[in-house]
Order: sequence, then C-alpha cells, then structure tokens
Amino acid sequence: MTGTPRSHESAAVPALASPLRLPRGITVANRLVKAAMEEQLADTGGHPGGRFVTLYRTWDRGGAGMILTGHVMVDRFAVAQPGDVILDGSSDLTPFRAWAQAALNSSLWMQINHPGRVVQRDTGSRALAPSAVPVRVGSLSKLFATPVPMTEDDIHETIERFATTAALAEESGFAGVEIHAAHGYLLAQFLSPLVNRRDDQWGGSLRDRARLLLEVVAAVRARVSAGFGIAVKLNSADFQRGGFDLHDARQVIDWLSDGVDFVELSGGSVESLATAGHPADGRTLEREAYFLKLAGELVEHASVPLMLTGGIRRARVAQDVLTRGFSLVGVATALAQQPDAPQRWLAGQDAEVEPPCTLVRSKSLRAAAVQASVTARMHELSRDRPNRSVPPLAALVLDQCKRSRAIRRHRRAGPPSP
Repeated sequence: MTGTPRSHESAAVPALASPLRLPRGITVANRLVKAAMEEQLADTGGHPGGRFVTLYRTWDRGGAGMILTGHVMVDRFAVAQPGDVILDGSSDLTPFRAWAQAALNSSLWMQINHPGRVVQRDTGSRALAPSAVPVRVGSLSKLFATPVPMTEDDIHETIERFATTAALAEESGFAGVEIHAAHGYLLAQFLSPLVNRRDDQWGGSLRDRARLLLEVVAAVRARVSAGFGIAVKLNSADFQRGGFDLHDARQVIDWLSDGVDFVELSGGSVESLATAGHPADGRTLEREAYFLKLAGELVEHASVPLMLTGGIRRARVAQDVLTRGFSLVGVATALAQQPDAPQRWLAGQDAEVEPPCTLVRSKSLRAAAVQASVTARMHELSRDRPNRSVPPLAALVLDQCKRSRAIRRHRRAGPPSP
C-alpha cells in the first residue's frame, strides 16, 4: 500500500523539547531518543541483572523522551555476542520486569534481534542465513561461523520467536519493541541482494526479500495489544556496491507504514563500517549526523514518522535533523559519554560531546577500539561510576578479557543446540 507523503513545508519545525504522539497512541515527551547500544552485561542464561537497572536509571534521569535498549536476542541458540540479553519462552521475566521499571520518565522500548550469520565461532551459535554467503571482513572472516541456509521451517520458527519475544517484552512492562532489520543482522541479510540469493518466496525481488521483515511485523502486531509500540530499524543503505540501497529503503518504508509507529534509519554492517565512518563502497559521510544527507531524501515520501541515528553529538545538529523533516533524533555514543546530554540540549545548551578517539591506523582495529571504549563506559555507568572512562586501546584489551569470561558463562548455561 502506498502511503500519502507527509507535507513538511506547511508545518512548523518541531523543537527538540516538543512532544510527539505516535500512530498507536504512545506520546513521547521530547524528540531525543537514546539509541540502541550493545551493553554486553547479561548474566548467565542471558538475563539482565541489577547493573542494567543502574545503567538505565542513569539514562532515564538524562532527559531523553525515549530509550531503546541494546539488542535482545530472540533465539538463545543464535547470539551475536556471549554477553547479549536473551528473551524467549524459557526466560525468567523477573529481571526483565525490574529492567522495565528502571524508566520512570522515559518511554522504554526493547530492541529485538536475530543475528543470522553474524555470529562468531566461539559462541557455538547457529549461523542461520538466507543463503550460504559467508561474512567477509578480511583477515577477521575466520572468526565468523559458516552460515547455513534457512529452511522453510527455520523461517517460520524465527517469525514465531520474534512474536514471542515481543509479547514477553510487553508482559514485562516495556512500552514497545524495535525490530532490528539493519546493520547486517538476519532481517537485513534477507533484504540484501548480496546475501540473499534464494529463488523461493523469500528471495529474488525486493518484495520477496522484504517478506520476512513484513511477516515478522505482522506476527508481532498480532501478539501484542493495540497500544503497544512497534518500530523497525532499517538501513538507509548498506554502503556496499550492489547491496540494499536508498531506493529499496524508500519502498520498504512504504510497505511498513501501516504497521509500525516509526522507522529508525541508520546504515552499514560488520562488512561496511558506516557507523564508524568507513563505508565499504567508498562514499564520504558527514562528520556529524552521518546519514542525514542520504536518509533525508526519504523524508518527503514517508507516511510514517522517521528517526535518524548516527554521529549526533550536539544540540544544533539534533535540531538540524528535525528541520530536515525527521520526527525523532537517535543519539547513541554521546549518551554513553554524557548520559545527561539531553537535559543540557533541552535547556538550550549546544553542549557538544566529544567521541572516543585513537590514532590506530587500521580502520577495523580503530573501530573495534572505539566501540570497546563505549562499552567500557557503559559498564562504568552500570556500576554507578559516571566519572570514569577507559581509553580505547586499553578498553579493547579489557573487552577481550571480559568476552572470554562471558564465553565461559555462555557455555556453562547449556549446550548450543536447539
């Protein structure tokens, strides 16, 4: 169904502090959203412990109108990292209810995800994928498990897993879920013509490559109440030659418009580090609001609210995103560095938050070190130590040590077989 384009010329540009009522009735207090970041803090069995409550209470006090969690796995036999949270039919909901109650001022939504082929060998996870196309990241490719093409039963089971996790998120007290279909994870793999080489109803044309995402959205909507929020995170482009592109994104947004409250736009994947400023197709991204110029082309034709995430570190740039026609502004790394940045921005301060930086020459190593520094910063916040940061290279070393411990916990939790 083709939606009617929104008119932005006649409407006043909203301020960051203005509320937004989403299509299914949820009102967000302001336009700033703490975007998803992988916390790597799960307890044995993939449960969110007390440190999640401390971390999310810190962000709740920070002033963002909405908070998106880091991705929560819908399948405990397929996890992106050993420290990821898992929510399925065997989960104890008690810690999830405590997590949901950490937000008193913000609307707290759970991001739900399946990694598909983006799983490392040492996790023992199943690397399910649309086709047997391995992850290609140079010398690091050997770290990833060999992907197994999904059967029809695998696909329908995965749709059910997303629906089950969404229903359990609602039962736990979350305001909504965001279905992750970006950054090269499973749903994005089905969207990509580079990874999805199927010749059945789940591959080929864009409509068939989008079928899994649309079926997941429909299944989730059928399992939750009418007032429970549903969003989708989508790439504006994969930034890989021949991959999912802007024209594809425009069409998929149109197909989603009747079923979701908003679509978050980002870009890239593990094979194209667009969120770290290193897209594989050689494009030059903006220094701030990386995807604004590209994704901005989608706004005029969208009949659903759009959110932009990526490289937003000060109030002036956040307001520029709204001026361009987006309804919500996603902020990630800056809120790990400065959790109360939304309060400052809403109070009229520009208050730029400097990102972690390192002089390491290797693009992939530099991106990994910066990401490790952000993760380490979240771990300090989860211990209620807001004034402590870890330099990127030191954080990368510590991250590998923590990951080794998480791998051991993950393996003790049970054999990685269905």
